[in-house]
Amino acid sequence: MKQANSRSVTAHLTYGDEYFGPQGPYEVDEAWWSAAAPVVERLTQELGVPVVVLRLAGVADGEGGNGGHVVYHVEALERPAGLVPRQAGPDTAALLGPAERRAGWATPAGLRDTLDWAEQALDRAGRPSAGRPEQIRTWNLSGLFRYRTATGGDAWLKATNPAFNADEGDVIALLGSADPTLVPPVLGSDPERGRLLIDHVPGEDCWGPSAEEVADVVPRLVAAQAALAADGRAASAGLRDRTLPTLVAQVNTLIDRLAAEPGGELTAGERDAARALAARLPALVAELAGCGLPDTLVHGDFHPGNWRSDGTDGTRVVVVDFADSCLGHPALDGLRPRQYVAEERWAQVAEVWARAWRDHVPGSAPERALELVEPLYHLMYAVRYQEFLDHIEASERPYHEGDPVSELRMALACADQV
Repeated sequence: MKQANSRSVTAHLTYGDEYFGPQGPYEVDEAWWSAAAPVVERLTQELGVPVVVLRLAGVADGEGGNGGHVVYHVEALERPAGLVPRQAGPDTAALLGPAERRAGWATPAGLRDTLDWAEQALDRAGRPSAGRPEQIRTWNLSGLFRYRTATGGDAWLKATNPAFNADEGDVIALLGSADPTLVPPVLGSDPERGRLLIDHVPGEDCWGPSAEEVADVVPRLVAAQAALAADGRAASAGLRDRTLPTLVAQVNTLIDRLAAEPGGELTAGERDAARALAARLPALVAELAGCGLPDTLVHGDFHPGNWRSDGTDGTRVVVVDFADSCLGHPALDGLRPRQYVAEERWAQVAEVWARAWRDHVPGSAPERALELVEPLYHLMYAVRYQEFLDHIEASERPYHEGDPVSELRMALACADQV
């Protein structure tokens, strides 16, 4: 699929209980549906009042989270002058009205409460806000906002759904207890509502990581994971259970569910192959356990886009975004960078990761673990994507519709090679 370069946008504008009609359509250069900043910038300029994107309300023609024509619910933070409220028609009222599984930050009241909490947390941290936050990203999994602070520097607010995400504040504290330099400083945390406020980490996301960045962050993560496994901190931390026996049970449930869906995406042959793979998993898990690596804190999405580096000599890479964290097999993290880097860099990642685990667990077989874990890696993501779909409202399902089946197919494709 070719990625689009832009999207067109229509915004249904509200201010509290008042509806001001659709705005647009506008063309914006950023194609990703979750990229709120260009939408906010355009509408704020047009309307003369600050606005926030609450959620995706509909999409046509786009695919894979980008392109096409996107409809949003947008809330004005001040009443727009010059616009007259109107009665929303039945279809629009249904579109903007309450819905099951709506994210807490995706309603006018919930969003205002979240921003108020962040400002209070900044005050408590001695870093008061210097103005309204900049909305960076909002979608079914999280809302992300950047605050300028009166003392200088930025802070970042992240809102997630606690029903299916890790308590990132606790995970950061856990990993930081093994290596404080590996994680961002936390300025505030509200796990009950899925809110996290962190200090700014200088630099850029490592989408094209250098050899030096790989050599820094991969062994440090392994060292922290080994330490948390050795003293039992990972096992006793209350993390989501993705240990391999539990994962196998979750996979069996998912396969039964996908196979039973009338008119589902799986063909009859794929259903048979999936059940055959499920029958093989206990033996695969036993062989993987024989590689000698311990269950530990797993980041859950350890790709280079979640590494931050300023690119200077001697820099230490910081890891971010712990919403997918769990207790599981460390090879699930070890394999994650492969699809995001060139072959040469992946060879380095694999070698550095394996060497680090051999150093911490003499006699282990990490290279073999990376080979064996691949089907389970894809199956874990199939389970995770189904969790997303089960906990998000219907209008935002296009972000992840079809992802569980896609990951299951990738597991089937690689299963015969291990």
